[in-house]
Amino acid sequence: MIREDLLEILRCPECVQDKEGNLKLYKETWLICQEEDCGRKYPIRDDIPVMLIDEGDKWIDTDEEDLPVPPPED
Repeated sequence: MIREDLLEILRCPECVQDKEGNLKLYKETWLICQEEDCGRKYPIRDDIPVMLIDEGDKWIDTDEEDLPVPPPED
């Protein structure tokens, strides 16, 4: 589980360069960028957020409701 204080400082690595890049926790297993034009989704595996832009890109076209819980291991 991601601690609340960690969630407050984590940002989307793509968006944080020129926007806020705030993330929301989804079903304790995904971090989803809240920027309107982003949509990247970062899996949390073994309580560790995988904050790689390439990983977020894999799920950009997947709706929240369709994200696998738990995220698949790569």
